Amino acid sequence: MTDPDTTPAPDPRDGAAARELVDALETLRARLGALRLPLETPGVAGARTDLHQAVDQLDDYLLPRLRAERAPLLVVVGGSTGAGKSTLVNSLLGEPVSAPGVLRPTTRAPVLVHHPLDARWFTTDRVLPGLARVSSSGGPGDPGRAGSAEGVAALRLVASEALPQGLALLDAPDIDSVEMANREMSAQLLGAADLWLFVTTAARYADAVPWDLLGQAARRRAQVAIVLDRVDLGAEVVAEDLRRMTAEHGLEDARVFVLGEAAEQGPGALMDGLLPEAAVAEIATWLSGLGGDPEARARVIAATRDGVVDDLVRRAVALAETADGQEVADARLRDAVRRYHAEALEQVETATSDGALLRGEVLARWQDFVGTGEFFRSVEAGVGRVRDAVVRFFRGRPKEAPQVEQAIAHGLESVILDAAEQAAERTFAAWRGDGAGAALLDGLDLARVPGALRTEVAEQIRGWQEDVLSLVREQGESRRGTARAVSFGVNALGVSLMVIVFASTAGLTGAEIGIAGGTAIVAQKLLEAVFGDEAVRRLAAQAKERLNGRVDAVLRGQAARYTAQLDALGTQDTGAGGVRDAAHRVAEAARSERAARAVPHEGTTRPWSGGLLRGAGTFRPPEAPAGPEDTPAPDEGAPERRGGWWSRRRSRTRREEGER
Repeated sequence: MTDPDTTPAPDPRDGAAARELVDALETLRARLGALRLPLETPGVAGARTDLHQAVDQLDDYLLPRLRAERAPLLVVVGGSTGAGKSTLVNSLLGEPVSAPGVLRPTTRAPVLVHHPLDARWFTTDRVLPGLARVSSSGGPGDPGRAGSAEGVAALRLVASEALPQGLALLDAPDIDSVEMANREMSAQLLGAADLWLFVTTAARYADAVPWDLLGQAARRRAQVAIVLDRVDLGAEVVAEDLRRMTAEHGLEDARVFVLGEAAEQGPGALMDGLLPEAAVAEIATWLSGLGGDPEARARVIAATRDGVVDDLVRRAVALAETADGQEVADARLRDAVRRYHAEALEQVETATSDGALLRGEVLARWQDFVGTGEFFRSVEAGVGRVRDAVVRFFRGRPKEAPQVEQAIAHGLESVILDAAEQAAERTFAAWRGDGAGAALLDGLDLARVPGALRTEVAEQIRGWQEDVLSLVREQGESRRGTARAVSFGVNALGVSLMVIVFASTAGLTGAEIGIAGGTAIVAQKLLEAVFGDEAVRRLAAQAKERLNGRVDAVLRGQAARYTAQLDALGTQDTGAGGVRDAAHRVAEAARSERAARAVPHEGTTRPWSGGLLRGAGTFRPPEAPAGPEDTPAPDEGAPERRGGWWSRRRSRTRREEGER
């Protein structure tokens, strides 16, 4: 059962256009969550940071804010170490809720102060869902001050009547903390803010680190106010220089509050660790005005939210382009693997087709097998006179066939290993010269073929030789006249077929082709005497095809050592197109939502409730407010803005006094 006092009423503006924007953002969140940028391509380091920040913006701020339009305005107080963030927060509240100091124990537990009636907005995952919650009273002895158990980062919640309902202050860790985790959390918290209250000092306002973050705020048009702390009297030029820098960095609309150094010096300057009320009166008045004026809050929230949406679309499109570059790099690396291993296959095909293997040991073993005597002369005389001699030859020579077969295996093994070695060396060199590939080579021994490859090649060669013998058997079984001859000389016929394979890719077409002193001619004559011309050509083509297939399998396995690295990363299809489409849909939905929001709605505000920050209403500016969006000063002599927060606040105060 819900509590009617704390459950926000439905926002009439939360119509179809707003729901469409949320749906588009959820789609983009899913696409970004699946996006990976693992290859070291140009600009990828910055893109990875952008991806992380974009996801954080969606999870920590944009989606929660759109789903809860009436949630309190979240003001994140950020700044450098020792700038006085915690002292400022404590002074605005009038009580020590955040421990100041460089080594304060709460650096891992940022402090979020809210009105008691706004607790439910922050105890759930409406904001910063990745952080655990620790509720506490905020006092010096509060056990919640040290953060959550076992040092896990947590968001410490403190309820305070000093805040108007609808406003929350979050004291973030230092942006330049010595701990990386604190710096990352600070950036994450600022990314979840509706309004930045950025604290710096007169001595450090020009430091690079703050302006890096403020530059990010400008790019996403976040609403920013800057507190310049510890400014010496008479050193107004520092404030003017800060205003100049804000304009140069695209933050010309940012308010600048100045806290004089004198406010923190002398007897009684810091009472119980708090700045004098007069020192924080201007900031307290401005923030209390925002908290108490729903229209002012809505303007700040909408401005920051719209800026984040536009920045998110820009980032998503840029991330899609980076992902495109990942796919290009993936294709480039794969092409190098494919090209060099294809060249290796061509190298083997050439070496097994031009007769090179029919020299050396193979030739010697073949000549021992065939001889050059009566049988060779009978072969030269023609096929018709040799048929009867074939059977006698096979009966006398089969014991020599294994020696030829073994010599062929040795020669073929050397050819394949050499080609694979060259492919590995060339591919390694290509990847090493490519930034994306070089990073993948770390810790991998890919420059040489593995030692187990020799065994694999030997097994494939033995398998191919069995293939050749099977072809001979099948051919013999299909012809009655040759069955008897084949039964005596399968090995011899198989060796002869291997010799022909190494002489021509499609089998010899005539006796005019002579390789290695007539070696192939003799083999051809033997096979033709048994099977005939056409069958020999067909058998040679089939044997060659099977050899190429086995060599290709070996080389594809070697290529996979490289491509497996890319397959594991999934960069062949990064999903860049899906991210780009989702970003365009968000842009269209945002335009529709803003157009619908531009139409005035009635009943979208709620009455003021809650307290005032310490010093609010006591500040009197030296001159009139600077702009239409500034909170009007609580000057009794100044004309009241119709419907303004201070006007309503004064009317209520007078009414309560009259009742008393």
